[in-house]
Amino acid sequence: MGGAMTDLSAKTDKEIENFIRNHEQKGATSLPFYHDLLEERARRSQAKHKLDIDKSLALLRQAAIEQRCVTYGDLAKASGVAWSQAHRRISGANGHLDRLLDVCHARGLPLLTALCVNQGGLKTGELEEYSLAGFAAGARRLGIPVVDELAFHHECRDASWTWGRDQSQ
Repeated sequence: MGGAMTDLSAKTDKEIENFIRNHEQKGATSLPFYHDLLEERARRSQAKHKLDIDKSLALLRQAAIEQRCVTYGDLAKASGVAWSQAHRRISGANGHLDRLLDVCHARGLPLLTALCVNQGGLKTGELEEYSLAGFAAGARRLGIPVVDELAFHHECRDASWTWGRDQSQ
């Protein structure tokens, strides 16, 4: 993962979470220090859960370039983690997808997690209702306004593919 500009190694997980929550409550999600906090939390999460942020981002980047979606199982496989061990760590509040959203936001990338869908949505690129709600909740936490969750997902998916076309040139 990209190195944080601020040394946060002496801070506890609870201190990191408190800093992040304070920034989110104040709407200060565009500040560089907030981005550093997100990167640090993702780094720590990766160490605990064995799901590799950089490998997942590489998979999502490739999917964006190829104008396709990937599954949650593909993310686990990219990290070399069996689905039986990864499935509870992928989604939900503070799951791997939330940490990937954090890193995309911190690095100024499109929300590439819009390209990650369940197996049933792989051909259509559509999220199930639960996953759609989680994606929108993660974006709102980052200070991104979401009114129509489905339209927002489509905008993010299309933005990811546009970004991917630009990467392949």
